[in-house]
Amino acid sequence: MGQHAGLSWRQLLALQSGYLTGCGPCFQGRCTRQLPESLPSSSQSGGGRKGRAHTLTVLFILTCVLGYVTLLEETPRDTAYNTKRGIVASILVFLCFGVTQAKDGPFSRPHPAYWRFWLCVSVVYELFLIFILFQTVQDGRQFLKYVDPRLGIPLPERDYGGNCLIYDAHNKSDPFHNVWDKLDGFVPAHFLGWYLKTLMIRDWWMCTIVSVMFEFLEYSLEHQLPNFSECWWDHWIMDVLVCNGLGIYCGMKTLEWLSLKTYKWQGLWNIPTYKGKMKRIAFQFTPYSWVRFEWKPASSLRRWLAVCGIILVFLLAELNTFYLKFVLWLPPEHYLVLLRLVFFVNVGGVAMREIYDFMDDPKLHKKLGQQAWLVAAITATELLIVVKYDPHTLTLSLPFYISQCWTLGSVLVLTWTIWRFFLRDITLRYKETRRQKQQSRADQGRAVDHVDGHLPEPEDPPGPAEPEPEAEGAPAPN
Repeated sequence: MGQHAGLSWRQLLALQSGYLTGCGPCFQGRCTRQLPESLPSSSQSGGGRKGRAHTLTVLFILTCVLGYVTLLEETPRDTAYNTKRGIVASILVFLCFGVTQAKDGPFSRPHPAYWRFWLCVSVVYELFLIFILFQTVQDGRQFLKYVDPRLGIPLPERDYGGNCLIYDAHNKSDPFHNVWDKLDGFVPAHFLGWYLKTLMIRDWWMCTIVSVMFEFLEYSLEHQLPNFSECWWDHWIMDVLVCNGLGIYCGMKTLEWLSLKTYKWQGLWNIPTYKGKMKRIAFQFTPYSWVRFEWKPASSLRRWLAVCGIILVFLLAELNTFYLKFVLWLPPEHYLVLLRLVFFVNVGGVAMREIYDFMDDPKLHKKLGQQAWLVAAITATELLIVVKYDPHTLTLSLPFYISQCWTLGSVLVLTWTIWRFFLRDITLRYKETRRQKQQSRADQGRAVDHVDGHLPEPEDPPGPAEPEPEAEGAPAPN
């Protein structure tokens, strides 16, 4: 190690990768591979103690708390209360274990423990969903009363349709009352949600496709959920153009700033000024490094199917938000609905990065990331709960014109897929083969012409030798 004492952590990592993989540039310390953003040095993270998990400290505090509850606190006689407290304590102990012992993900800011915490929350939420899935419909809905006694009661869905006039001439006092009625708390929620989704996906086209597709799904499923019944201008003007479009625009501007930002970090205690320290603390909540997502869905069949799968999971997670409220009798403004959205905001970015790494470099990332795996499992489990708890609503047949539109769209997508990745490739290979054959024939023809134009002239056959001329003044022969 003495010969590498002056190298930085990136050069040491590149050198180690060269020894392990036999990469020539890495072996020589000139590696050009993309390094993960979760490996900052201690000085760049703000100090040597910041990157430690503090496993012994957490274990000591946890043991002291459990000892206090066991030895100094009298156990109440309320069975329901003890059950709730025991479940909460079990979850907290698991979270403490996961935060200190779980494997780090691709993100390291603001701290790796933050992302380990949400990974463990994903496990707890998936286990909760599986428990709900194995209950009867009535028991599952009444079980939520243990979380909040106000739950377990059927709630009517609000109808956002009705009078769709933008300007109501019959209402002299406020002709735009229909517009003002739609401007509720969900308008800023739509904007903020799509701003964060853009930061996750990092692609304008994919975000726009998901936004427009979800409005089509609302049109198609309004016969199942009254909540989807909205006015046309509410769908396309307020949602797609104003809330979603403005959120996507602001998200893309933020991505542009993050991609142009210089990522050169300095330890907090190495900054001399107070203003510099405050700025460094604020930038701790920005990425350690930046990776630009280039999905390129049309480059190969594997990437095309992966992008289609990502869009499908996004749409399914959006639909689960409304269907879970419907089947579990959750009011739209309940804090459980808000907590679920906060949960997906925190785990969605990590899952998208792991999916992109798995799709972009399968040789380096041989398996799907742990957070992406959990997000896919949670989405599927939520769908199964909806199917089990209210199969009647889901089996309501689509209107004929709606089914025709979805059939036509599916056929067009399937036709384009077959043409792009099968027929087009066959045609291009056939044209390339013909071009190579014609080029080969042309080269052979030019070679023959070249040989014919430069043949050597045939030599004259040997004949009788001509007499040499007589030299001047020489005697004539006899």
